[in-house]
Amino acid sequence: MLPGHVRARHLYNIARTIQKHQRLLSILESLDSGNVIRESQESDLPLVVRHFYHYAGWAQLMEEQMANWQPLGTVAILIPRSFPLLTLTWKLCSALAMGNTTILKPARSTGLAALFLAEVCTQAGLPPGVFNVLTGDQGLGEALAHDPGVDKVAFTGNAKVGRCLRQATAGSGKKLCLQLGGKLPFIVFDSADLDSAVDTVVDAIWLNRRQVHSAGAQLFLQESIAKNFIQRLKHRMGQLYLG
Repeated sequence: MLPGHVRARHLYNIARTIQKHQRLLSILESLDSGNVIRESQESDLPLVVRHFYHYAGWAQLMEEQMANWQPLGTVAILIPRSFPLLTLTWKLCSALAMGNTTILKPARSTGLAALFLAEVCTQAGLPPGVFNVLTGDQGLGEALAHDPGVDKVAFTGNAKVGRCLRQATAGSGKKLCLQLGGKLPFIVFDSADLDSAVDTVVDAIWLNRRQVHSAGAQLFLQESIAKNFIQRLKHRMGQLYLG
């Protein structure tokens, strides 16, 4: 395992190299996932860079602050088609900071940014074999979950696949981290600013065409404001347009 300060240097180098190619990565992310390029440029890529810088700091502190912690080994990262670059960054940075090697399996339809990130890591001097990208269908993810050389599986996606991974890793000693979709509720009381609440509900439901696991799905209203709120919500929905 590389010393913490060496891992930190690699993560800092990756962050700076991403900044150098930030515009290209934003374009690839938008071409890949259909996300609007402004959101990729102004939100996703800056967050990606900040995560690499943040975990570089943790890598420096690991030997001092977490002396009893040891890397797991090889981490398989399985990500969905929504926000692919940002989602893989959340999982990749922590794994690299703690001294693990990684195998990324992106969604079949969104591999461009992941493959270019592998090139970025090479340019930044990350040793060969530390970050690996495998493209393919769902069967590849299942194979990684069953592989005895994989020590942890980190997955973001739907609950059905999550249950399959739970079954595949049960009794194997593998660590498993699941971030699954759900029925996310909004609860609005009569003390709320109704116009602001309506805007928040609409934004959360239709963000990225609702193709995100964190999209709002349920709305609970205090009875005294229900009729008024629904009227405002219908009016706001009528102002939406495609494109």
